[in-house]
Amino acid sequence: MDRGLFWTTFATVFLAELGDKTQLAAMTASAKSGALLTVFLAASAALICATAIGVALGGVLFKVVPEAAIRYVAGSAFIAVGIWVLVKG
Repeated sequence: MDRGLFWTTFATVFLAELGDKTQLAAMTASAKSGALLTVFLAASAALICATAIGVALGGVLFKVVPEAAIRYVAGSAFIAVGIWVLVKG
């Protein structure tokens, strides 16, 4: 296993997830229910499933589509969502 890649990926995903809607949803669910372990396990399982889908699709996508195109589409989608949130908010 490539330790550098592991820690870079860990840090990137960890920082990206801090304060996002996923974390807020988990905080809300645990506050409302008081079932900390259940919410932790459910949120962890959901993140694992979402990540597995992303890794699988990324592996296939990078074999078919050039990396530059993927970066452009991903960046554009990120900007579009940001604009949508600002306009709708």
